[in-house]
Amino acid sequence: MKRHISSLISQQFGKFANREFSTWFQKIVNSSYVGLMGLDMSDFSPSNSYKSLNKLFTRSLNEKRPFSMDTGDLISPCDSFISECGEIEERRALQIKGMSYSVDDLLGEHIAQSEKNKLKNGTFINFYLSPKDYHRYHVPINLKVTKAVHIPGKLYPVNMPYLRKQLNLFIENERVVIECETTDQKRFYMILVGALNVGVMNVSFEPSIKTNSEKREPTLYEYEELHLNKGDDFGCFEMGSTIVIVAEENMLEIGVKEGEDVRFAQNIAKLI
Repeated sequence: MKRHISSLISQQFGKFANREFSTWFQKIVNSSYVGLMGLDMSDFSPSNSYKSLNKLFTRSLNEKRPFSMDTGDLISPCDSFISECGEIEERRALQIKGMSYSVDDLLGEHIAQSEKNKLKNGTFINFYLSPKDYHRYHVPINLKVTKAVHIPGKLYPVNMPYLRKQLNLFIENERVVIECETTDQKRFYMILVGALNVGVMNVSFEPSIKTNSEKREPTLYEYEELHLNKGDDFGCFEMGSTIVIVAEENMLEIGVKEGEDVRFAQNIAKLI
């Protein structure tokens, strides 16, 4: 598969974003970005303390946000906008209202069909991270990771205008599919979807995953006892993107709605 132009553009932007300019010029770059995009820096270090634009993109919180310790509460994995959420109808979920896609195709060939079948009539939530958002992602509930699949692809923008016009956007774009199991052995998936400009998705528990690279074929990683705790930071997007959560039937009672802004650590659903 030949590399798509969106991947090449993203790599070039990545070189700029990772470059550490002289202190005076980097301050101008960072402050301009904060002003242009409207970043709220109240939970973070001052913008002029980051030595590159990418370090500003991937900034960490100064203090960990408190969250519910109730094992039945699912928290938001990120700061984002809920672009869609609801029930998976048969085997299809909404990319945006009026435009659906196949959940089976989203998960790819390395997720067993028997596991995909459990998602029929399940639930989904789409989290859109804009360029102004905090770009790190966190574990939404105590879980065990059983698989991670890196699926190379394109890097179309994932903003609202593109969601409305590009069919099967989440399936076309590069993504990392993470198969998760709750403590009561229910299955759900977190799908990290790449986007234009950089296109890098860092996954701390699997440093072998290199997105927006020369890889062309899907790669499967399997785990026996990889446990993550609610609230754990497990990586970041470099620039804005999307996380999709899909869960099996009768697992989640969703507590947010389409069009809502959410923050990492906020309760968004309950285990049934």
